[in-house]
Amino acid sequence: MNFQQKLALRYVRAKLHILSLVSPERAAKKAFQLFCTPRRKSPTKLPPLFEKGENLSFRLEDHVVRGHRWLPHQASSDSLKKALIVHGFESSSRNFEQYVGALLKKGYEVLAFDAPAHGLSGGRRITLPLYTDMIRTVYDQYGPVHAFMGHSLGALALALFLESIPHDDTTRMALIAPAVEATFAVDMFFQLLELSDEVRTAFEAYEYHLYGLPFSWFSLRRTLDKIKADILWVQDEEDTITPLKDTLPVKEERRPNIRFIITRGLGHRKIYRDMKVVQQVVAFLSEDQ
Repeated sequence: MNFQQKLALRYVRAKLHILSLVSPERAAKKAFQLFCTPRRKSPTKLPPLFEKGENLSFRLEDHVVRGHRWLPHQASSDSLKKALIVHGFESSSRNFEQYVGALLKKGYEVLAFDAPAHGLSGGRRITLPLYTDMIRTVYDQYGPVHAFMGHSLGALALALFLESIPHDDTTRMALIAPAVEATFAVDMFFQLLELSDEVRTAFEAYEYHLYGLPFSWFSLRRTLDKIKADILWVQDEEDTITPLKDTLPVKEERRPNIRFIITRGLGHRKIYRDMKVVQQVVAFLSEDQ
C-alpha cells in the first residue's frame, strides 16, 4: 500500500467513525456501498484476441453488461461445447486472454463477460446476487455451458449459480483462488477500516434487508453439497486475499469430485497468469468426458 492509498484509507476510516457516532445504521449503509464498489477498473484497451471475438451485450437491472464470444476456426456454434470464463473483483475478462486462446485450440466456444462495475460493463457496484444473476443471464442467452472457470469472487459466484441449475458430473468447473466465504471478506473489510461491532451488526442487517439472506449463505463450501460437477481447485500458499487457510477445511473433507493444486509464490493474481496453471486448467476443462 503506497502513501496515497494509506492517506485515503485514513480519510475513509475517520469519515465512517464520525458517521457511526451519529448513526451506526448510516455508517453501515455507507460501508456497504464501499464494500461493493471496485476502487480500480481494468484498462479499456483490449488485447488483440478480443478484436476477433463477437461483441455481446445485454441489460441487467440498470446496467449494460458487455462481453465477447469466440468460435474456433471453421466451426458452427450449434455443435460446440461451450466454456465460460468469470473474473474476480477489480478485474475483467481482458485478463484471461491466454485461457480464451487455449480453449479455442481445444475446439471450445468461449464466452467471457465483464461483471457490472468492471471492465467495459456499466454500473458502479457489484454484489454476489448481481454477479450470480449475470452468470444466469449469460447461461440462459448463450448457453448451455459445459465448462466453467472462475477466479476469486467470480469463482464463488459461479458456485452459487451452478448449485441452482440441473447438471451432472460431466460438467467441469475450475476454481482459481476462490473466495470461499463472503463472511471472510467482510471480516477483512471491517478489520481494515477498524469499524465497531455495532456498525458490523447494522451492516449485516442492511444486507439482509436487501437480499433476504445472511452473508453466511454466500458460501462456496455450502454449495458443494449440491454441486455434482467435477472440480479443479487451484490455490496458492502465499495468497493474502483468499488465503490457503480458507481452502484447507474443504480440502480436508476429501470430496471425491474435487481435486486440488496447491502452488507457492504466485499469490492471488499471478496464479491465474502462470502458464503452468493455465495449461493445467485448460487440460482439466477439456478432458474427455
